[in-house]
Amino acid sequence: MGDGLSRGRTLGLDYGSRRIGVAVSDPIGLTVQPLPAILREGDRKDIAAIGRLAAEAGVTSVVLGLPLLLNGDEGPAAVRVRAFGDRLSGELSLPVTLWDERLTTAQSERHLIDSGVRREQRKGIRDSLAAMFLLQSALDCRNRK
Repeated sequence: MGDGLSRGRTLGLDYGSRRIGVAVSDPIGLTVQPLPAILREGDRKDIAAIGRLAAEAGVTSVVLGLPLLLNGDEGPAAVRVRAFGDRLSGELSLPVTLWDERLTTAQSERHLIDSGVRREQRKGIRDSLAAMFLLQSALDCRNRK
């Protein structure tokens, strides 16, 4: 893993305990749209579902949110995400870039509240919106370079 952000479609993933939020970029890496979240069924099935999405969308790389603690340290969740990212990269033969996802879930929740989305509807949307925010952040950083 590393900075595998290349030109072409990129898949953004927000790895959670119950769902994996998903977003995909346009082919030139400027805009991002959310896709339906994947309900977690275990790494093997989750990676297969991500692989199908990646093939359908024609992605060339993946950005996986790294849940750092607010002080920037890695906790147990970050260790799990790193392990998942290693396995994902190996099984899909795609470069996986880990990206600081601090506050993306809070950002997506605030966006949904401000947009008037009801509480019971927010849960299913929040994860993919967080994936969209983290992917857009990674692409914006790459595009500035």
